[in-house]
Amino acid sequence: MPMNDPLGDMLTRIRNGLMRGKSKVSTPASSLRVRVLDVLQAEGYSRGYTRVDFDNGKTEIEIELKYYEGNPVIRD
Repeated sequence: MPMNDPLGDMLTRIRNGLMRGKSKVSTPASSLRVRVLDVLQAEGYSRGYTRVDFDNGKTEIEIELKYYEGNPVIRD
């Protein structure tokens, strides 16, 4: 299934993870996503991310979600 909006997909994964109280979510790796995640981290909207390389050659980014007093820091 081709993905037409990789940034929208990543942001939806983040939003869904926050709504469910998850500590981390994963998304396929790309340089564009990494650049956006760098900005989110620099602005204080995420705890950070790590790159995960799998044996099958696929690479994902594991995003650490951020909460303040139990509430997601990203609200809108």
